[in-house]
Amino acid sequence: GQDHIVGPGRLLRRAIQADQLSSLIFYGPPGTGKTTLARIIANTTKSSFVTLNAVLSGVKNIRAAIEDARQQKDLYGRRTILFVDEVHRWNKAQQDALLPWVENGTVVLIGATTENPYFEVNSALVSRSRIFQLKTLTRDDLEAIARRTLKDPERGYGAYRVEYEKGALDHLINIAEGDARSLLNALELAVETTPAVFPPKPGETIHISLEAAEESIQKRVVLYDKEGDYHFDTISAFIKSLRGSDPDAALYWMARMIRAGEDPKYVFRRMLILASEDVGLADPNALVVTEAAAAAYDRVGLPEGQFHLAQAALYLATAPKSNSTLGYFDALKSVEQEQQDEVPNHLKDANRDKKGFGHGEGYLYPHAYKEHWTAQQYLPKGLRGTFFYEPSRQGYEQKVHTEVLRRREIQLEGALGTESAEILTFSPGDSEKDRWLDRILQGRSRILEVLRNLIFSAAPVSRHHRIFVANTGKGFLLWEALRRVPEGGVWGCAGTEDIPVLQEYASSLTDLDKPVLLKGLIQDLSEKDLAEALANVRFEGILGCNVFTKDRDKKTTFQKLYSALAAGGHLVIAEIIPKNSQRLSSLLKEDSLEKEQRDILHSAEQEIYHNRENTLVNWDADTLAEACRKAGFNTVKSFLHTLETERLIRKKDLSRWFSAEKGTLSYGSALVKIAGSEQAKKIKSVIATELMEKQVEWVQQVCVIDAVK
Repeated sequence: GQDHIVGPGRLLRRAIQADQLSSLIFYGPPGTGKTTLARIIANTTKSSFVTLNAVLSGVKNIRAAIEDARQQKDLYGRRTILFVDEVHRWNKAQQDALLPWVENGTVVLIGATTENPYFEVNSALVSRSRIFQLKTLTRDDLEAIARRTLKDPERGYGAYRVEYEKGALDHLINIAEGDARSLLNALELAVETTPAVFPPKPGETIHISLEAAEESIQKRVVLYDKEGDYHFDTISAFIKSLRGSDPDAALYWMARMIRAGEDPKYVFRRMLILASEDVGLADPNALVVTEAAAAAYDRVGLPEGQFHLAQAALYLATAPKSNSTLGYFDALKSVEQEQQDEVPNHLKDANRDKKGFGHGEGYLYPHAYKEHWTAQQYLPKGLRGTFFYEPSRQGYEQKVHTEVLRRREIQLEGALGTESAEILTFSPGDSEKDRWLDRILQGRSRILEVLRNLIFSAAPVSRHHRIFVANTGKGFLLWEALRRVPEGGVWGCAGTEDIPVLQEYASSLTDLDKPVLLKGLIQDLSEKDLAEALANVRFEGILGCNVFTKDRDKKTTFQKLYSALAAGGHLVIAEIIPKNSQRLSSLLKEDSLEKEQRDILHSAEQEIYHNRENTLVNWDADTLAEACRKAGFNTVKSFLHTLETERLIRKKDLSRWFSAEKGTLSYGSALVKIAGSEQAKKIKSVIATELMEKQVEWVQQVCVIDAVK
């Protein structure tokens, strides 16, 4: 697992391989590999590696570790990597004791924490560290770990014949809920307690029954922390579900909170706020009903008080009063029996860590839409399409029955909105690097700026992504990509003449920050050579600008780019379409040319821009998108953008346009072919008189392709 930080080409992997680590903080749930990553670093680094556990260590231990690090540095010139497990357990004073030594480079800190470092770790330490968020392991990850454990003869149970009853191993994987440590402990308990004596006799089979598997991993605990992220994310999802008029999601998130031990009075307080804040005078009874339900709960208490919670939530979500509170227990049953998915990123609380992790990114604010509602998913991915609330046709609820069903239909038809990817890594700002990038990116023309913005607005680039820039030129996309993926990596291919320029620009960067440059345009590299040069790295994003302008075999080039993309990766390119370029005839005044001359000029433009034999103009947006589809991309979207800029017509422009050299496709050669050299000279003279050294509005058409593998 954790391919987003340790996959081939990722910044952290490259830093470990190059032994060029800066201070790091690993943040994520238990059993996802934080300590394992630290052990990998310890086994590969030439630095002195010291481990402390924040639960067992204090300031005295910190000082001893610092003193040893100073001696290593002064006497042997070796730096020290200090790994602190459960770093959030240290209080402010203990963390402050470490700060000066991290600051002056005596130690490189690697911290591991299950708590959000933005709130539990000294902000000064956080600002000096790269933060890598580890995610809950997927089912495939856990299955791979389990299979490997059962087959490994040295570190696992490969020396024995272990068999599982159908469904037993699946049960362990399901209940482990992304925690590898929990899974391994359950495997160990199941295997070593099943035979009467362990290890068994040679040739004896260890058969793990479903009952034994169930006993080995006890009933799950709903993932929740009343003081941490899960608390704020879940209450945020609950409030947003109420505001978004989604009773199903509202019941689910409330059931998750109550089942995990949240104080119902806290939930009522939040609903009382929402009754005035988000329902208000649209239904004045919302506050009355919620207050009455809260008072009733105070008198009844749990467990019966759950009916009052559900009733208030349903009223706020739909504004009916009904007996449909039984739907709450359907949601509760789902919480107890289904695997708990994460809160969708767009529903997470964005008040505290939107900048760091992108929580709340992509949330569609219902009040910004007509009818104060928009199609948006509020349930976790695994429960989409599940209904807990069944509106009846009784009493006041009859009025909302049709509307609830209509909204469900829209959501089920796929009008779900776009979920924004969560930011999984964070690096502190590097002022020197930022200044360097600012210098590199300044002074670019208006056209390049617009093209760059078009590409990056279409490309879903995250900080930990691996990006490949096809045919970089002088690097206007390369440097912007470098800015946007500080914990990922940037590759690019460039022509022979551009490589020295790019290397010179990048000379002030560290080796880890420099882009990896491949010599040759994408059209010149075979698919085999490209794969070898990239060392099996697959990219989340491939970007390009004017890659296909003169390409004779666009499908083959798309296939090369397709092979370099990771599954689900995006190819985003912007191509100025020469066929739809600015026509000189449209820049002239109506009476500048005689009718015959104007007709000749139009014919010349027809000759230039509709020549099927010329690779520069024999394609358009449709043919480009079709070539992309034929290369195998699953989804291909394209759109056109009109690029309007001010252009000063220079003498060198006219010389190039009116060159009569054979074999060139220019106004000069086309006019000579149609009307002869004398007429061509007259038309050129008129155009030169009217446009030379004049500022004109220059219109071009850009095709942007966004394709997904």
